[in-house]
Amino acid sequence: MEEKKMKKEILNRTRIAAVRFTAAEYAALERRFKATTCRQMSEYLRKCLLNRPVTVKHRDASLDEFMLEFIRLRKELSALGNNFNQSVKKLHTLQQIPEFRQWILETGLQRDRLLFQVSQIQNLAAKISGKWLQS
Repeated sequence: MEEKKMKKEILNRTRIAAVRFTAAEYAALERRFKATTCRQMSEYLRKCLLNRPVTVKHRDASLDEFMLEFIRLRKELSALGNNFNQSVKKLHTLQQIPEFRQWILETGLQRDRLLFQVSQIQNLAAKISGKWLQS
């Protein structure tokens, strides 16, 4: 119990050091702070002043562009799969015509392969997106 009390006392910050900035200086400071993982400006300033490491968030612009294109592609693949699926379902209404039976069977197999591949791509895209969002 005594040990917890001592640790708490050490963490209490009772000293204040006031610093004045110009508007431009403060804007620059704020930009740098927002690029870090620090939750509060005081935490960021304390780390800078006490020469402690500051973790800076870094985003690769080319990766951002890739991900936007990747998301668009994923949506398009999903739409293609849905359209193909609807077309095959409509073709099944023509099963009474003998010439269409074999073609419908082949198209059904193609549909299954396409939907499987689209599903695989969507799963991969979800994994990549999840990793990208964590970085």
